[in-house]
Amino acid sequence: MTRTSILLAGAAALGLLAQPALAQDTPVRGKQAGDFMIGLSVIGVVPVNGGDVDLIGGTPDVSNSVTGQLDFTYFFTPNFSVNLIAATTRHDAEVSNSAIGLVDLGHVWALPPTLTVQYHPLPAERFSPYAGVGVNYTMFYGEGGGYSPPVTSVDVRNSFGFALNAGLDVELAPNWLLNFDVKWIYMRPDVAVDTTVGRINATANIDPFVFGVGVRYRF
Repeated sequence: MTRTSILLAGAAALGLLAQPALAQDTPVRGKQAGDFMIGLSVIGVVPVNGGDVDLIGGTPDVSNSVTGQLDFTYFFTPNFSVNLIAATTRHDAEVSNSAIGLVDLGHVWALPPTLTVQYHPLPAERFSPYAGVGVNYTMFYGEGGGYSPPVTSVDVRNSFGFALNAGLDVELAPNWLLNFDVKWIYMRPDVAVDTTVGRINATANIDPFVFGVGVRYRF
């Protein structure tokens, strides 16, 4: 199954779970050109993990994380919008299966603003799915703590990549929507690991799925 299929299937499944709990007697306002929405969600960040490490080999691994997220959406037309997310997450990092065993690289914070253009095929419906594509620029900061010897410092470089997106808005009231969202982000930062015997370079294929559930208010 492709990543796009996973995204669409996840959004559809979430929508089916939501339907029994929602009344159908409230008139539907639908999405309109000029609408601006602000959302607050709980997201889970699930890295796929992989990559390459020189000298010692092994696989870079980054832990899952849960946090809050703000997002902003503007509709150019009822069918097309642009969405920006803002969140930051803390992850533990390590290299597994290396020539010297498990190497603890401490933790790192990620700030991954992601901008997507979204297509809404059913803007006038209460259950309004969407799909999108966009770009991501992730800033990594706060590296530190708990290094395995002989590691002395870790520098995770910022990364740029594309993003795929799918989701579902459920209109609860004229200005309030329940939102289910899933993204996949191409995120492959270079990593420099300084040790007492020299520098080790790596590329971390984080490529996370980001699952979110939240509410949106429409202005």
